[in-house]
Amino acid sequence: MPAEKPKPFRGIGMEGFIANWYAKNTAADIEDFRQTARMIAPRLASGAQILEIAPGPGYLAIELAKLGSYFITGVDISKSFVRIATENARRAGLNIEFRLGDAHALPFASGSLDCIICRAAFKNFSDPVTALREMRRTLKPDATALIIDMRNDVSDATIDEFVKSRAGSRANALITGWTFKHMLRKRAYSRSDMLAMATTAGFTHCDITEASIGMEVWLRP
Repeated sequence: MPAEKPKPFRGIGMEGFIANWYAKNTAADIEDFRQTARMIAPRLASGAQILEIAPGPGYLAIELAKLGSYFITGVDISKSFVRIATENARRAGLNIEFRLGDAHALPFASGSLDCIICRAAFKNFSDPVTALREMRRTLKPDATALIIDMRNDVSDATIDEFVKSRAGSRANALITGWTFKHMLRKRAYSRSDMLAMATTAGFTHCDITEASIGMEVWLRP
């Protein structure tokens, strides 16, 4: 009997009720998605081939598509998120392709992408170095990847401040704070972790900026 294929993500699967809850909860952060899109757009040329890995409900891809003439694809391991993101893009009148796929085996040719974005998902990959190698493989030589995620050295107080600044019910705030402290932070990486993994994966440039509870990691082949 063949060995069971390893699970490509850490933690619980984002399907059904959980995916719907996440989509509703993160919709309150739409201004964050808009700000991130505005930060990325000036770096992109018209017609850029962009991949968002693990786009979830698709909010960032949608906001980025509003800012320029790009070819954007989202690849997610969750069937529920592919469905939700596709419907969100349709409602927004935008032509974005969301498809099922695995960050550890991206369905793109080598050297075919101008930009790769991964927001709030990298810490959940079961084999982060393999995922980074796939990013490097599929990027063009002069292209860029951006990973935005939580840091594992963030304090409880900083998490509390971050959650408090978010709109939403007290119940959601309590659930979100608990999730950050007791689940997501354990999976997250430090600045030195990211530098080491990027080097192992073959990236020649890795620039990291820390902010709030997370960090922005800019990578170039």
